[in-house]
Amino acid sequence: MIADQTARTGRTTPGVTGGRAAVADWIGTAARVGLAVVWGWAGFAKIGDPEAAAQAVRAYRLLPEALVKPFGYGLPFLEMALALLLLVGLGTRIAAGISALLLLVYIGSIASVWARGISIDCGCFGGGGAVSASKTAYLQEILRDLGFLVVAGWLLRRPRSRLSLDGLLAAP
Repeated sequence: MIADQTARTGRTTPGVTGGRAAVADWIGTAARVGLAVVWGWAGFAKIGDPEAAAQAVRAYRLLPEALVKPFGYGLPFLEMALALLLLVGLGTRIAAGISALLLLVYIGSIASVWARGISIDCGCFGGGGAVSASKTAYLQEILRDLGFLVVAGWLLRRPRSRLSLDGLLAAP
């Protein structure tokens, strides 16, 4: 298997041999496509209503008002771009790195409103804004985003995957 892979791509996967490399490649594919679905879902849910997306950003009370609309209107496009790059497997490590940074911002923002006692819906998949304290789910949202961060971390460490443009473009 490794000999075939080395002959085809001219590369080996350090520390991963035989069937383990193939399994790791398929895990990478699942991670890449899974994270693409998350970003696509999040971006698609917000892109149709940019004012609601801006309101969700505003609810965090972290940015000056002059930056709320640019962030609220631009964020869905960034999420959709990440979804597309990850789905086709182009620039996987870069897309995973941006994903990890964005997830860290989301986790920090959610933790911030939780610590300040602000009751909001995170707006992660559309909606957002003030809600009653009984409707908040900060711990679940942080744990969910930590799970996505682990997936992005996998792709940062090992961006190779099956069915990707990165692999196609790297082939001799």
